[in-house]
Amino acid sequence: MALSSVLIVAPHPDDETLGCGGAIALLRSLRCDVRVMVLSNGTMSHPRSRKYPASALQALRESESLEALSILGVAADAVTFVRLQDGAIPTWKTGGIRSAILACRACIAEISPQTIFLPWRNDPHPDHRASWNLIQAALADLPQAPRCIEYPIWDWDPDQRRDLPTDITSWRLDIGTVVELKQQAIAAYRSQTTDLIDDDPTGFRLSSELLMNFTRSWEVYLEAE
Repeated sequence: MALSSVLIVAPHPDDETLGCGGAIALLRSLRCDVRVMVLSNGTMSHPRSRKYPASALQALRESESLEALSILGVAADAVTFVRLQDGAIPTWKTGGIRSAILACRACIAEISPQTIFLPWRNDPHPDHRASWNLIQAALADLPQAPRCIEYPIWDWDPDQRRDLPTDITSWRLDIGTVVELKQQAIAAYRSQTTDLIDDDPTGFRLSSELLMNFTRSWEVYLEAE
């Protein structure tokens, strides 16, 4: 794997840590250049909160991302927040995708990553699928495309999981030496894992059952053959 320059793409603030936290920590331990691009503003996790209206929630979630990534060894100046609307990452059908492609393409051009970690193309969450398509469109005109490694998030739910296409290979990465760092980084997302925001009964919270999939000593990745 080409490791000198790596880009992690997250649909929401926390996906990079949940899906790739161990890989990030291992890469940084090897002194690899790791950049992170967070696509959405994360404001739909608690849309009815009065204590945390959209602007405050965006700021909170971005600060949580920076704290989590700092634990994993990534500096704040290596993180780009694109701030697309949570729950509405653009697609060709919804419109607005051209400006989003340009924003992603500019970030990719600046970094020139040899490897990109991005959401699993068939993830049940529409923002994750839209993120995959967005990055593929941003890569379309490059003379040499980077290696793309995909990570599942909501695919862990057996009720939402799709069959794996025959041209996709899955593999595990042993993160045993850094799993405690990953667990600490996940805990930095207090808005998503605790009752920090307590005035929205419809608010999102990562269940302990779901979190178990991301605190193990290995991570799952997928690649097209």
